[in-house]
Amino acid sequence: MDDNTPNTDDKNLNEAVNEPAVEVIAPQTHSRSIEDRTVENVMEDSYLRYSMSVIVERALPDVRDGLKPVHRRILYSMNSEGLRSSARHRKSANVVGSVMGKYHPHGDASIYDSMVRMAQPWSMRYMLINGQGNYGSMDGDPPAAMRYTEAKMARLADELLADIDKDTVDFRDNYDGTTQEPAVLPAKIPNLLLNGQLGIAVGMATNIPPHNLGELIDATVHQIENPEATLDDLLQYIQGPDFPTGGVIYGKESIRTAYATGRGGIVVRGVAEIVETGKLHQIIITEIPYALNKESLIIKIAELVNTKRIGGIRDIRDESARGNVRIVIDLKKDAYPKKLLNQLYKLTPLQSAFHFNMMALIDGIQPRVLGLQDIIQEHIKHRQVVVRRRTEFELRKARERAHILEGLKIALDNIDEVIATIRASQTTEEAQVNLIKRFKLSDIQARAILAMQLRTLAGLERKKIEDELAELQGIIANLMAILASEARILKIITDELLEVRKSYADERRTKVIVHELGRMNDEDMIPDEQVVVTLTSANYIKRSQIADYKKQGRGGKGRRGMVTREEDVIEHVVYASTHDFLLFFTNKGRVFRLKTYELPAVNLNAKGVALVNLLQLQPEEKVSSVINISKTSTTGNLMMCTTRGVVKKTPFEQYQNLRSNGLITINLDEGDELRWIRITNSDNEVVISTAQGQAIRFHEKDVRPMGRVSRGVRGIRLRAGDQVIGMDLVEQGSSIFVISQNGYGKRTKISQFTAHTRGGVGIRSAIVNTKTGQLVGVKSLVDDEHEVIIISQQGITIRLSLDKIPELSRATQGVRIMRLNEKDRVVSLALVEKTLIDEEEVEIVAEEVNV
Repeated sequence: MDDNTPNTDDKNLNEAVNEPAVEVIAPQTHSRSIEDRTVENVMEDSYLRYSMSVIVERALPDVRDGLKPVHRRILYSMNSEGLRSSARHRKSANVVGSVMGKYHPHGDASIYDSMVRMAQPWSMRYMLINGQGNYGSMDGDPPAAMRYTEAKMARLADELLADIDKDTVDFRDNYDGTTQEPAVLPAKIPNLLLNGQLGIAVGMATNIPPHNLGELIDATVHQIENPEATLDDLLQYIQGPDFPTGGVIYGKESIRTAYATGRGGIVVRGVAEIVETGKLHQIIITEIPYALNKESLIIKIAELVNTKRIGGIRDIRDESARGNVRIVIDLKKDAYPKKLLNQLYKLTPLQSAFHFNMMALIDGIQPRVLGLQDIIQEHIKHRQVVVRRRTEFELRKARERAHILEGLKIALDNIDEVIATIRASQTTEEAQVNLIKRFKLSDIQARAILAMQLRTLAGLERKKIEDELAELQGIIANLMAILASEARILKIITDELLEVRKSYADERRTKVIVHELGRMNDEDMIPDEQVVVTLTSANYIKRSQIADYKKQGRGGKGRRGMVTREEDVIEHVVYASTHDFLLFFTNKGRVFRLKTYELPAVNLNAKGVALVNLLQLQPEEKVSSVINISKTSTTGNLMMCTTRGVVKKTPFEQYQNLRSNGLITINLDEGDELRWIRITNSDNEVVISTAQGQAIRFHEKDVRPMGRVSRGVRGIRLRAGDQVIGMDLVEQGSSIFVISQNGYGKRTKISQFTAHTRGGVGIRSAIVNTKTGQLVGVKSLVDDEHEVIIISQQGITIRLSLDKIPELSRATQGVRIMRLNEKDRVVSLALVEKTLIDEEEVEIVAEEVNV
């Protein structure tokens, strides 16, 4: 090639370079198709499109049929392939493949998981798919692969798709436009409430519980028949959610709030029973809260036992079979069954909360939180549309058939002319045209006449056509009347609902308790029982079972009741309920408060724990008096007495709120100590006794009410070397029981103690000498329905009936109540009510001691 010959490519390049710049860029011709947007705008728009797609097409159910798209597509696909309830089961893989290929291109796993859930009796209150094979378990076991399981529609699912072939709902193109799918199912029943739904979308979620079919239909029928019905009217029929796993719901008011607003929470408990097997007990769990994994519940209980957060459990095993839950928990011999059950409710998912969030799509596009009445009304509107469209479809088909029959009747009435017209025609098309022209028929009628068989000319066949036409005319009139009356449409909806109720309604599984279940506290896990609280001079405290103090006769040896140090003695014995408050008054004039169950529960011969671990006591401060206050007590006064005979009365209301570091209750003189406290009702009489056998009786009105920090007034004038050893309340007909250091005691009628004004020296209550020793305790008795527990310095205890103690006059020393060692002495006593205990069955925990 000649070098001077211009290269064709270079020529084209030069031409391109020399072209005007405006022709290269040409901004004017495309300016309208260019949109100036920021990255933020694009991201916002894309995310909005994505979120709406998730909300509408995947996560939220439609209020009309209560189904998400995947559930609707599964049921429609099965119905289209003939897998209705009357058909044979077919491989699940076949169903999943059909759904994924035609309607739901989101993967086989999501389709199969949704399909499995509709066949699980513990997930669905009313199953929509009849599964065959391994469909998982309540323990969280996965189902078998789809190639192993089989499925068909359940009977109730037929009601969701009934009349779908009668133009009752709109259809739309599937994802690739190759076929059509329903936008919603006809749904005879309010399925959204029937089986509930759970879904998480973008920025919103739904959680709707299942309900009982019979209750739902009754409420829907009531709403149809009474358009002005209120929510409370509907709640006369719907008790609350009805979970497939049963359980117990607490709180009608919580349920009503959730139904009114579409949001709220309810407390759901499993069902457990305490069963006695011989000397041991079992807790048997037969129902668990909805959506709870049974295996995880068992694992949680085992963890609590291993970490010692729950004690008293010997063994736990799962005896569930054939869909029936049965978890057996064997308890130890010394366990409290009720306490353990309450602990299980508090510490495990055996008690859990279900949170309502009733969000659904309105008309398939608008997400909204709906109340119970809103959902029922939306379903009624949907059924009105379905019934109207079905009626229009049936009317259209009836008219089409009647139109054909009218043409056949014309032909039969003029059969000879019809035959002649057809014979004279050269072709079928010509015959059709001639029939239309001759007899004024439509194309459809003419084609029907041409297709008519000769047997139709028989008399009976002619009669059939006339009868069918007459019947169709009646049907058409009825269908037109239905379309003209909204009341008749609602009546049809009601009748269909009642027919469904008759076929499918069953008993409620979940029980509803009217009262609310408050937040469980420690007290709920403690059995309410009577105990004996003992406190030593060194401030060691414990609580023991009342049965541990075995009753004996007067003059018995007693039983080892508490191991104490040599210098420690038991000073206080209080009979109380585990749910009572205990007020601890100290010798320094302060008061603390604890629940009885907060004290350590140990056996009779245990030492207990130091009270300083429970109360914020100061150095040299010790508890001098303990009284029990019922949790319902709110009125009355506290009458106090010190060792120097000072008394004080303070209204009980001043002790309602006690700080952890205690409150001042009396202003003491130097060297004085607060020792005795009693609750009075403003009309009591008081008796104060001294160690040297003096006693004074006066009315509490002699002591005016005072504030907590006041000093008080004189109750009894003490002689030299004497001190107060007890104060108690008395009434007419009661007796005074006294006990001395050496175990001598007696009862004396209160009538022998003349009432005086407070502040005197009193009168003799008992003879005190070296044989008896000084008095150490005094109690007021109303009747013989009490027993006394007497405790010695060495920890020996005796429990005996007061009717065994004789009544003697004031000027006597009494009789021997308790035999003591030479170096031992009585230090404390307490009264308890008689208990019905079979002494042969009482397990003796304490140790026998020979004195």
